[in-house]
Amino acid sequence: MFEKLFPYEYVKDVFSIDFEKLHDLGFKGIIFDIDNTLVFQDEDATKEVEDLFEKLHFAGLKTVILSNNSEERVLRFLKNIDSEYVFKAYKPFKCGYRKALSLMKLKKEEAVFIGDQIFTDVFGANRSGVASVLVSYIKKDGAKPQFRRKLEEAVLKEYRKRGEFQRRLGGIEKKN
Repeated sequence: MFEKLFPYEYVKDVFSIDFEKLHDLGFKGIIFDIDNTLVFQDEDATKEVEDLFEKLHFAGLKTVILSNNSEERVLRFLKNIDSEYVFKAYKPFKCGYRKALSLMKLKKEEAVFIGDQIFTDVFGANRSGVASVLVSYIKKDGAKPQFRRKLEEAVLKEYRKRGEFQRRLGGIEKKN
């Protein structure tokens, strides 16, 4: 039952991912969530995020932003980033993931999704047949976690117990 909620990998943040290893594994495209994955909720892209996209594109990886946000929000985030995007994606429904794959002209086996939420991001990617990577959500000091984050912790506890679902991409965190 829980399997569709389990990410293929669970890492600290997008900057700890070895994207070269993902490329070597045959992935040709990366689908990203924005808020609390790449930046804190509703913030603009940082220089570090802009540089990440530049490096991914230079390495030959395609990118798509998949967001439940409005087009205005997504375009504001993408101001200095050249990437395809899907707004109002209706995650966890499959339609947004399919559109993202179509924009990249890739098969579901050739893309990986990176997001911070289990019940929308991971569940939607897994249902769509796209490998999912969960990152710890970006939070601000003093902010109280929402109720859904407590539910996610329960899922992560079960995920940690069931080792066969962890590191299904072979461990993609950069080695320091």
